[in-house]
Amino acid sequence: MSQVVSPEARVVVAYHSGYGHTAVLAEAVGRGAAKGAAQVDLVAVDTITDAQWSLLDAADAVIFGTPTYMGGASAGFHAFAEASSGRYLRGAWADKIAAGFTNSASKSGDKLNTLNFLAAFAAQHHMIWVGLGLAPGWNALQASERDLNRLGFWVGAGAQTPQDGGVETVHEADIATAEHLGSRVAAQAAVLVAGRAALAAA
Repeated sequence: MSQVVSPEARVVVAYHSGYGHTAVLAEAVGRGAAKGAAQVDLVAVDTITDAQWSLLDAADAVIFGTPTYMGGASAGFHAFAEASSGRYLRGAWADKIAAGFTNSASKSGDKLNTLNFLAAFAAQHHMIWVGLGLAPGWNALQASERDLNRLGFWVGAGAQTPQDGGVETVHEADIATAEHLGSRVAAQAAVLVAGRAALAAA
């Protein structure tokens, strides 16, 4: 029996960043996915080009990122989501893997609303949602704010950055958590690509 050679999984990190903090997380997500041997592209959705829309269409996995403003995703991300409606109508992103991350100034900041919006957005596109896959950190006497998933999210990766802090103040544990998310999605995308290649060869 001949060996099935699977192509490299393609992962796109599609994000909006108002002040640069979410861009730092997007870069970390991308690094994590690259460590998972995926081909990675970062797309800032507020300046998206036709070529970048094509990258999304060709991707095996898309990881969505947005800051949380006033308890929800940013206007910049919402504009991108609404602009994707034509792809929703023709099922262009169906059965791709999806995941999400967000950042706010407060520890909670109602980030779960944003992550749930991203999951619902992916579901409307008939995508396959992948959660963070980490136990919560920083929730016991011996725990530390340097723990992965220090803010205790399951649906996706949540980060907290002081509202008066620059991009250098994005927390190291949140960066590491974002890298974990990228790596996890890349691994699931590799399984998807390998499975499809095996089915095609059967």
